[in-house]
Amino acid sequence: MMHAAAWANAPPRRSTQAPLPWRWLACSHGRLGALIAAALLLLPQAAAAQSRAKDQKSALDQARRRLVQELRTAGITDARVLQAIHDTPRHEFVPPGQRKQAWLDMALPIGEGQTISPPFVVAYMTQVLEPQPEDRVLEIGTGSGYQAAVLSPLVKEVYTIEIVESLGQRAQRTLKRLQYDNVHTRIGDGYLGWEEHAPFDKIIVTCSPENVPQPLIDQLRDGGLMVIPLGERYQQTLYLFRKQEGQLQQTALRPTLFVPMTGAAEAQRQVQPDPERPALVNGGFEELAEGLADEPGGRLPRGWHYLRQAELVQDPRAPEGERYLRFFNTTSGLGSQALQAFAVDGRKVKALELSLSVKWRSVQPSPDGELPVAMIMFYDERRAMLGESGLGPWRGSFDWREERKEIPVPPRAREAILRIGLFGATGEIWFDQLALRAVPQP
Repeated sequence: MMHAAAWANAPPRRSTQAPLPWRWLACSHGRLGALIAAALLLLPQAAAAQSRAKDQKSALDQARRRLVQELRTAGITDARVLQAIHDTPRHEFVPPGQRKQAWLDMALPIGEGQTISPPFVVAYMTQVLEPQPEDRVLEIGTGSGYQAAVLSPLVKEVYTIEIVESLGQRAQRTLKRLQYDNVHTRIGDGYLGWEEHAPFDKIIVTCSPENVPQPLIDQLRDGGLMVIPLGERYQQTLYLFRKQEGQLQQTALRPTLFVPMTGAAEAQRQVQPDPERPALVNGGFEELAEGLADEPGGRLPRGWHYLRQAELVQDPRAPEGERYLRFFNTTSGLGSQALQAFAVDGRKVKALELSLSVKWRSVQPSPDGELPVAMIMFYDERRAMLGESGLGPWRGSFDWREERKEIPVPPRAREAILRIGLFGATGEIWFDQLALRAVPQP
């Protein structure tokens, strides 16, 4: 038998299965060997975790750059605004279940029937507000806190108000954790503003009243700017106001869609939607929206929101009237769409008959398999998605044709959104004569 000391200094015996180095260390050096062995066992795990973290950072950086490029394509030109969008961690402002979609240009639910606005909307409103380093800005509708976070590096102070207590508290915690120290939060009715910190250089309203609340007019300094969506529940226009000698001078910007301003503003609303008789506005694209557009086609159609890669076409051969809407896309995966929302009560409406005229040319799917459709998405009273159905998909080429489909309405549905376009597909597609007919419950 070999003496223990001699064995400890001897090379390990060869066998048909070579001993692992950390096993040998544990045997030969007692407790120290065990500690070293444990550390060596953790090395592959640490390396794997480091590799995953590196991959996640790389994917996040890529997603940020892709979003900024999409916003440039859509008309955002202010370099400071684009940098703020890039640097603001949008994934930190959405629920964990939504984080995979956080860097897509889309609205996402944040709870309590509210949403975080698409990055384009946040960037666009921020850009038209012309934020300056010495500005004091009032935001109405904190929501997730994302808009306030985007404004934070661009201005001196942000004061933001949220009427839903749970959302306001969550946003406050998120903003504090991420060290947005110049953002001040408050729970309350934004209709009343924040008088003790007035006047404000800029006011941004991220929920929609029917008319501009008088307290906000009073709290805007002379020469200051206010951007605010106004109008009916599902048909709104985004306005830019400049206060001159106590009066507001307005500029209509584009059709838009925001959640309603609740509290005093909602109590004063005169025009209410009719969820028992859902219908589309301007389904033939003959009516033009107020204001100027940033889209390649110039003017925008009334009633249609968040147009991407789209233009109005004037053509006497249109299936209906003299205009139709054309979507075009040469970059696979780039979003190309338009949408319109409406109220629908699934307790009263059994189905929706969707009809349209459509033609398409050289349509090919995106890498993710996206193809053009006309799709209705249904939501409950808390704006949780219930399901979707519609017409399409379409690929290849085809001349004008009429299509229709009866789509069941989920009983819990209270709202719906119709989306049309190429989405991530390439090619061209034209839409006209879109219409809805409600089929009542028996």
